[in-house]
Amino acid sequence: MFIIRPFIVEAYSIPSGSMRPTLRERDRILACKFIYRLRAPRRGEVVVFRAPPQARSPGRNLIKRVIGLPGEVVEVRDGKVYINGKPLEEPYILEPPYYEFGPYRVPEGCVFVMGDNRNDSLDSHIWGPLPIRNILGKAMVIWWPPWRVGFIR
Repeated sequence: MFIIRPFIVEAYSIPSGSMRPTLRERDRILACKFIYRLRAPRRGEVVVFRAPPQARSPGRNLIKRVIGLPGEVVEVRDGKVYINGKPLEEPYILEPPYYEFGPYRVPEGCVFVMGDNRNDSLDSHIWGPLPIRNILGKAMVIWWPPWRVGFIR
C-alpha cells in the first residue's frame, strides 16, 4: 500500500456538484496517478488537479473534464463549446452553458478544463488555463457509494 498510493492510484472525494451528472457530491473515486507521466491528457478525460493560484481555492484538489488542448482555440457561444471553430459533441453535460466565453487560445503546457455542470462550475472559463504540471491523475472509477460503482466516462 505504501507504493500504490504515491505512485499508482489515489482516492479522492467529490466536494461539489460541478461535475454533475458524471460525478455527484460525496462520490468517492480512484484516480490513476502515473498515466500522465506516459502521455499527455486527452480531450474528454476527467482529471484531478491542484487548483492554480488564480482559482478561488488555490492548491485545493479539484476535478474537471479536459476540453481544450495546448494550442487549440476554445469558445463558448449559443449554448455550445467550440474547439477551433467546430462544435464539441458533449453527451455528458447536465445542460448547455448559459454564458459566452472566448475565443481563447490555450497556451502550451496547459489544458482548458470545465465542469460537466456548465452553469455551476468554477473552471477555466473563470480562472484560465490549467498547467499540465498541476494534474495529479486521471479519474478512473467511482468506488463509493455502492450503487454508483463504475468507470468514469
